[in-house]
Amino acid sequence: MSISREDVEYVAALARLELTEQETQEYTEQLNSILGYAAMLEKLDTSDVVPTAHAVPLHNVLREDQVKPSINHDKALRNAPDGEEGFFRVPKISLT
Repeated sequence: MSISREDVEYVAALARLELTEQETQEYTEQLNSILGYAAMLEKLDTSDVVPTAHAVPLHNVLREDQVKPSINHDKALRNAPDGEEGFFRVPKISLT
């Protein structure tokens, strides 16, 4: 499989990118080079490699929740710059 100039131009149009002739040529060559490396990887014998989702074995690093004493509600609200009806009041950040 190879990437043509038309493929690069099509994807650029989808992304609303305006590429020069030189950029189109460079990206075509670079993408074909990447596909060449991927083709080399396909030739590797991986029959003795155990399939895995991660490169290193992962263990669950989470712990069970533990209830511990904490700061009380009123004391927490005293540290807040603004509060209303027993709740923290924060600036609106949503644009909608």
